[in-house]
Amino acid sequence: MKKLIIAATAIVALTIAGSVTAKNNKKDVARNLETFNALYKELNTFYVDSIDPERSIKIAISAMLDDIDPYTEYIPYKEQAEFTSMTTGEYAGIGSFIMERDGNVYISEPQEGAPAQLAGLRPGDMLLVIDNDSVTGWKSSKVSEKLKGQPGTQVKVKVKRPYVSDSILDFTIVRRKIQMPSVPYYGVEKDNIGYIALTSFTDKSPEEVKTALLELKKDPRVKAIALDLRGNGGGLLESAVKIIGLFVPKGTEVLRTRGKSVTQEKVYKTTQPPVDTEIPLAILVDNRTASASEIVSGALQDLDRAVIVGNRSFGKGLVQSTRELPFEGLLKVTIAKYYIPSGRLIQAIDYSHRNPDGSVGRIPDSLTHVFHTANGREVRDGGGITPDVTVTYPEINRLTYNIVQDNWAFDFANKYAACHESIGSPKDFVITDTIYADFKRFIDPARFNYDRVCETMLKELREAAKREGYMNDSTTEAFSHLEKMLKHNLERDLDINRDAISPYLAREIVQRYYFDRGQIANGLKTDAGLDTVSSLLNDQSRYRRLLSPQQSTAKK
Repeated sequence: MKKLIIAATAIVALTIAGSVTAKNNKKDVARNLETFNALYKELNTFYVDSIDPERSIKIAISAMLDDIDPYTEYIPYKEQAEFTSMTTGEYAGIGSFIMERDGNVYISEPQEGAPAQLAGLRPGDMLLVIDNDSVTGWKSSKVSEKLKGQPGTQVKVKVKRPYVSDSILDFTIVRRKIQMPSVPYYGVEKDNIGYIALTSFTDKSPEEVKTALLELKKDPRVKAIALDLRGNGGGLLESAVKIIGLFVPKGTEVLRTRGKSVTQEKVYKTTQPPVDTEIPLAILVDNRTASASEIVSGALQDLDRAVIVGNRSFGKGLVQSTRELPFEGLLKVTIAKYYIPSGRLIQAIDYSHRNPDGSVGRIPDSLTHVFHTANGREVRDGGGITPDVTVTYPEINRLTYNIVQDNWAFDFANKYAACHESIGSPKDFVITDTIYADFKRFIDPARFNYDRVCETMLKELREAAKREGYMNDSTTEAFSHLEKMLKHNLERDLDINRDAISPYLAREIVQRYYFDRGQIANGLKTDAGLDTVSSLLNDQSRYRRLLSPQQSTAKK
């Protein structure tokens, strides 16, 4: 009885304390809002120059939200169409990516089957006029708004096309609702692997993955599945749960979310019959695999349903929801953290504790905790999803980086497509000696932008040697000799790095004819990640050992 009274007293005390705290919080909020309101009125009345109220308030809101986490954000009405398209994969327009370059906006990638592609727009077309408005010098965001519109409406576009005789071309395009696929490619790779590329989590994603999975299972060659989540930054949590449900029994718990209080916990279980709970499964991840992608990979790892291959994922274990605001605004706010089946939280950055300069860092490995999968394997929290099998990818050297970043590969692909009506299949296309020789001639050494890392470091070393008093005739001669040795020879560098450059060049060219699906298929030929998956899934004893190490040991 005495213990019961003590417990009841403690509950009452906590309730009173909580009530007092809540009241104090409300007073603090009211006081600070009143201060902010008064401050703004004083500025607006007495500041020497006029103040743009919309801009000022937006800056204030952004500053407040940036201090919380990068995922909580205010979305004004005029920006909500873009936000909606990210969650649904839908928008109304011509169906093309655009890019800003040299003060102009270009078509970078028309979507296959979309109005832009069907009308004849190509990568590299420079946009000159849209509906009688010159767009020269416009920002890409403004051009994008101009191209979008109601389905069924027309937009007239004038472009300048490179590498053709009649370079000024006019197009009349009928806008329509565009559905961006979240599965741009699936197919049979490495003879017997059913490969599925998943690039986002929209409300259509589960059905797209299911369709791909069913089609692949019909092919007698397919003995295992590889789900590629590399570069997938996430999306809808509910879609992630449904995709997990394709591979595990109905009713399996795959996720829990916990909000501000213990009463705000929600449990997610699979609700539909699975497609296949037995077929060997590998999931490819990298450091850009985040959020919903980590729910899928982490849950299937915890349930010992899949082997995770690649590099440690990003580590975003936060859940966002939208709240309506006055004047048709939206607040996308972090409302909970999610926990995968082992009980671990994979959030890698603690935004509630900041350094003195306001920055935040990853949770040190020493502060993470051990959890266990269904079969007893050790996994850790606080650092994203650590793969079961790590992949070492070749490093991109500076020359290759500059060729891609500065659009040399993009421009050459446009020229190649202007001169060649067709090419072979994506998987068969290679950069021949003739193509590579043409590419070398295409690059103008006078315009090629080298990242002169060696020259810069040598210059700094020379200046340091002067300051330290080491410069004499012999060191000066040594520096001059080293400078000659490190001087760039573009033709030689292109020859030395051909094996590194060719895959990027091939993918750009294939994209002109076969769009995303062809580009992905061609790239998989030299993909170290998929090579690792193939080796693993074709070694079933190793695959089983990874998922059930204790059972494998017991059998011995």
